[in-house]
Amino acid sequence: MAPLGAAHDLLLDRCLTLFYSFDGVDGRDEAEILRQAMAQVGAVVPGRAEAGYLLLGGALVRCPHDGLRATAALDAQVRGLAGRDGPVRFPQRAWGWAFGLREPGGPRAPSGLRGALVVSARDRPGDDERFLLSVLVRQTSAALSAAAAHRRERVQAVELRRARDEQEAIRRRLDSSLTDLGHLREVHDALAHAAARGDGEEGIVRALHRITGLPAAAEDRFGNLRAWAGPGRPDPYPKPDPAHREELLRDAARRPRPVRVKDRLVAVADPRGEVLGALFLVDPEGRADERAVRALDQATASLALELAHLRELAEVELRLRRELVDDLLAGADDPSAYARSEAVGHDLHGPHHVIAACRPDRPADDSFLRAVGRAAASLGMRVLPALRDGTAVLVAQGGPGERSLHTALSREIGTDTGAIGVGGRCDTPHEVPRSYQEALQALEIRRRSHTAYGMTFFDDLGLYRILRTGEDHQEVERFLHEWLGPLLDYDSTHHTALVETLCQYFDRGGNYSETAAALVIHRSTLRYRLQRIREISGSDLTDVDSRLNLHVATRIWKLMRSGPA
Repeated sequence: MAPLGAAHDLLLDRCLTLFYSFDGVDGRDEAEILRQAMAQVGAVVPGRAEAGYLLLGGALVRCPHDGLRATAALDAQVRGLAGRDGPVRFPQRAWGWAFGLREPGGPRAPSGLRGALVVSARDRPGDDERFLLSVLVRQTSAALSAAAAHRRERVQAVELRRARDEQEAIRRRLDSSLTDLGHLREVHDALAHAAARGDGEEGIVRALHRITGLPAAAEDRFGNLRAWAGPGRPDPYPKPDPAHREELLRDAARRPRPVRVKDRLVAVADPRGEVLGALFLVDPEGRADERAVRALDQATASLALELAHLRELAEVELRLRRELVDDLLAGADDPSAYARSEAVGHDLHGPHHVIAACRPDRPADDSFLRAVGRAAASLGMRVLPALRDGTAVLVAQGGPGERSLHTALSREIGTDTGAIGVGGRCDTPHEVPRSYQEALQALEIRRRSHTAYGMTFFDDLGLYRILRTGEDHQEVERFLHEWLGPLLDYDSTHHTALVETLCQYFDRGGNYSETAAALVIHRSTLRYRLQRIREISGSDLTDVDSRLNLHVATRIWKLMRSGPA
């Protein structure tokens, strides 16, 4: 063995080399420090390092785990010392000792513990050797402490960098938020100014175009253009497919943000969940950024409020119009009716007609009333609408064409099953109740005719004006059965046309030639049919009363079969 002084210097050199070569990156460096310290034990004492331990998770853990001579029994002895220096037993070894590796200058208590180094020797080492071991233990403890300090510093540096990065990110977000807030304020001010000026939808669309630099437009729920700002307005404006339009609006309404549809960014104005229209930006090159999207959102919210306000005004006006119609139908005095109609924008002066419309399969509702109103508006008619006893009622300025209103209504509701009755002309408001009753009578006659769909004018009813409708219609049917019942039964059973023959005979004043020509039959065939009519009906066609009743009955039959012309 080398002299004590030389050994001491050698040990110090090795420990200092060990200490200053420490990298201090992670826990693997501490294990390396412990391994190198264990390798130096044999240079200090005539013994060997049995095991090394590091404090991990509050417990001493053998490191490395695959020591050749370390056993579970040794682990138990070391843990039993709880970090204190003390003896340990080894088979065939006279001396064994566990050194606690603690913070330099720290307490002897386990709170400063970093690990443990276990050494054994065949003979008990002398004081000088134990001193050198203590130097090795202190240097190892210092290296372990330095490694831990370096690791903490590295962690702190990482945390500091993370904190600085987070601070920078927060600053950038704050700057972005301030910029966005300024932009939103600009959008809000522009929309507020448009609202204050009463510019309505046009102002909203112009403000959106000015802010984004992109063409902007507003459409109603059906795809009709309401406002456009910017270049590129289509002329004529295209009409979308209704089914595709409904699907597009439903999909866009479910999205929390505007959606891209081909070259457009589309947002839906749906206050209270009801789609009233859509606002969009034309953006074929995809230039719309997040600010443009937010501006579109804000403008859509303003448009929704504007459309909801217009809807409320329309509903108020509609309610006032309906109340006016109810009073007119009940018999309002002329001065009051003129004043109230002027307040709702309708001129009651001049000729009017009352129109009653329904669908035989169900009572009229608001949607049907709106459809009738749109059909009338498409013909340029100015009307006051109302619902009355399951029927849509219009007090119309002027009168509809011969068939045009029914055709327009069929387009609106998608079917020709509507029935319309038109009352006679009324020149003053107090005549409206009479025209209303005439419209109902014409509608009832149309509905009870063989062709229940179409339009009937009271003025065209002629003889039919004296026919009762409603509950008294059964009396008309009894009259018809009394005079034509046998002939109708015979025609139904034998597939003949005796009632039609009689109808043509009366309509042509009993002229044989004209009747035969109208029926495209020979005169002798007509004589035969008239004779069969006398035999089956039991009526004398030369009797004035019988002839009159049969003529009226055939007219009623003709009306109920095909409706008035």
